[in-house]
Amino acid sequence: MSELDEMNSAPVITIPALGFHNQTSATPSPHPDSTPRSPFSSASRMMTPLASPMKKAITSMQTYLEEVGHLTKLDPQDSWLPITESRNGNAYYAAFHTLSSGIGFQALLLPFAFTTLGWVWGIISLSLAFIWQLYTLWLLIQLHESVPGMRYSRYLRLSIAAFGERWGKILALFPTIYLAVILAQLPNLNSIAGISLVSAITAVTYCTLTWVLSVSKARPPGVSYEPVWTKSDVGNVSSVLNALGIIAFSFRGHNLVLEIQGTMPSTAKNPSSLPMWKGVKFSYIIIACCLFPMAVGGYWAYGNLIPTNGGMLSALDKYHRNDTPRMVLGLTSLLFVINSLTSFQIYAMPAFDNMEFRYTNNNNGPCPWWLRTGLRVFFGCLTLFVSVALPFLKNLAGLIGGIALPVTLAYPCLMWIRLKNPQRYSSMWWLNWTLGTLGMILSILLVFGAIWTIATQGIRVHFFKPE
Repeated sequence: MSELDEMNSAPVITIPALGFHNQTSATPSPHPDSTPRSPFSSASRMMTPLASPMKKAITSMQTYLEEVGHLTKLDPQDSWLPITESRNGNAYYAAFHTLSSGIGFQALLLPFAFTTLGWVWGIISLSLAFIWQLYTLWLLIQLHESVPGMRYSRYLRLSIAAFGERWGKILALFPTIYLAVILAQLPNLNSIAGISLVSAITAVTYCTLTWVLSVSKARPPGVSYEPVWTKSDVGNVSSVLNALGIIAFSFRGHNLVLEIQGTMPSTAKNPSSLPMWKGVKFSYIIIACCLFPMAVGGYWAYGNLIPTNGGMLSALDKYHRNDTPRMVLGLTSLLFVINSLTSFQIYAMPAFDNMEFRYTNNNNGPCPWWLRTGLRVFFGCLTLFVSVALPFLKNLAGLIGGIALPVTLAYPCLMWIRLKNPQRYSSMWWLNWTLGTLGMILSILLVFGAIWTIATQGIRVHFFKPE
């Protein structure tokens, strides 16, 4: 065996930066200039011009040692798995993937949440949720390389690192188990960047078409903006909580941000967090331009007449079928179908990655192509069966939003505290403890409200009968 093979087979231990990085600090400095200087720096400043060759050599050695101190622990298994098989990602790919995972059919249900919350509280709730989830998204990006020499390229791995083996799996897997995905045969996450671009374009297009058509047409008679209340105080509270759950459900993709960032190269000078945050900022500007007009414009156009089943697409077909060209209605529906088929590819990749992880872990080698194909065909058929057998799952948006809310709003804050260990009673300590605790309490309340609403108002349960 050659020396190179021996190096690849042996476990790689992270080499400390020999004093060039302050390893006692739990949080990275926001100012690059505040990084502790090398002990060579003072000596190099005293050198005369005659010593410039020595100065260049010392500078080169310093740069090399800093890079060595930033080296990520090499795991051969990462090169066999779909998510980390390719690390050639960039800010554009990050924007495509984030847009693809950030806009979905949940946006069509936002106007329905306004029927309970009304104008003021609906807009306030949507705005606060948007800011809150954008902050937790930033936390996850920073936690991707929070431990020197380690990259958490999967939400599950970060959860295990923060909460331990048992609770990490329970907390990360249970809220995201509902994510249904469909067949995808492309080998890794970078290879579906083009599909994510198609998904992003179709999502933005059908969202824009839906709310523009609704606002430009005459409002149906009988539109009212009075919040819908019941005779029971408990019922009213449950309706509000269910509406908040729908808003929370409209923000998704946090369980994929680490996977997306894991496809990017990372060095000491150019950490993966920089292009990832650029892509996220660009994509969330577009997401905001889709979600807010959809919620506000849809509620203005239909008010309390918004259908509970299907949201904006159903309203457009119900109230404007006769005054809108069929070609436009058909195009909107076609774009929605294409977006569903393409956006779920990125949600499928973590599931494929987990299945192949078990194989590579047991066999110490990459998954053969025939087994990879078979696993994805089986999983695609399984999710197709679930979607056909249980077509009423979309009516559980409030319940699902409450269950999945900690992944978006709570867990990232608690992970930051566990891994970064900020100074007790500092601003970041208070902020993350407050948001994390509030997120967990809100999740419990949303689940209770959704269950109460389902129990009192009922739900049409129909198996193998898609509407």
